Amino acid sequence: MGEAFLNLQFRKSFPDFTLELDVSLSAGITAIFGPSGSGKTTTLNCIAGITKPDSGSVELWGRQLYSSSTRFRGINRPPEKRRVGYVFQDGLLFPHLRVRENILYGYHQTPKNRRHLQPNKLVEMLELEPLLQRMPSTLSGGERQRVALARAMAASPEILLLDEPLASLDMPFRGRILRHLKAIHHETGIPMVYVSHTLSEVMVLAQQALVLSDGKQVALDTPNKVLHQTPVLPLVDPAHLETLLEGRVVAHHPTSGTTEAVFGDFTLWLPTVDREKGDPITVSVAASDVMVAAEAPTGLSARNVLKATVSALNRVGDTVMVTADAGSPILVEVTPEAVSALGLQPGSEVYLVLKASSIVVLG
Repeated sequence: MGEAFLNLQFRKSFPDFTLELDVSLSAGITAIFGPSGSGKTTTLNCIAGITKPDSGSVELWGRQLYSSSTRFRGINRPPEKRRVGYVFQDGLLFPHLRVRENILYGYHQTPKNRRHLQPNKLVEMLELEPLLQRMPSTLSGGERQRVALARAMAASPEILLLDEPLASLDMPFRGRILRHLKAIHHETGIPMVYVSHTLSEVMVLAQQALVLSDGKQVALDTPNKVLHQTPVLPLVDPAHLETLLEGRVVAHHPTSGTTEAVFGDFTLWLPTVDREKGDPITVSVAASDVMVAAEAPTGLSARNVLKATVSALNRVGDTVMVTADAGSPILVEVTPEAVSALGLQPGSEVYLVLKASSIVVLG
């Protein structure tokens, strides 16, 4: 998973909770996943210098940001000296500054010899040109988050921290922000640590996932491997099981009122969407909305029938989470009785049925 760039070895206690970490993260995009109260935001705050650990160390690219060791004379660099970019859940833009001035703020606070990213480039990447003269109060949630990303990146940080940046956004903005995050990482190479309690975001965005529960590390691996580890399964909320798929619009079919889009190895027909041919698109499919058949179904009105292979089955609460590989992994929620009736096991060939009306376009 690449070179370790961030070493976290610290302890932070609160009256009713203790966070204790001893982990090295690889350069790339790391997701920190876990239920509320597991220590995700506290971890980011300790990296950023907002919260001071009780003991231990925080090391970024071999540079001590915090250490209780006498060897480093109890170093605790202030946030503005850590070269860390931070995007909060609600953006937290300066309300009295226009979009352009918000973006330039971080740039001007950075010494000239460390300005590696030009604001104009960030404006282009995040499609912010039409917003530059606007005030934050006039922006939508998705627009605020894009501006917050640009402002954080304009300071040329050595790491970008993101605390559930999609949590407060309307559904259509989620896919767009995820694509922007991927593009930023691809263009700049700056590592990201992304906090989320939504497993689907972790699956589509990250190269590695750190799972926390009650202040302790539960797992650290690729998202696909983490998903099926026994200690992780009780932390997954069945109500939020979904698959995020990224693809491109192929064609519109006005007669049937559908849009055809390709997602890697397969094609899906969606309710008509306002996108041009070739445009990127991200969709969400709830695990509970996918039907499974052991044989090719006939006589269905649904056009989205995908041949797949079962790669894993895991019990989550009162249901079973099936991961089926149709070229991309798709999560399916079924009952234990259905598993038995269909004879499902790893390696089983199945057919997945997705109603067009159950596919939600995220952007």
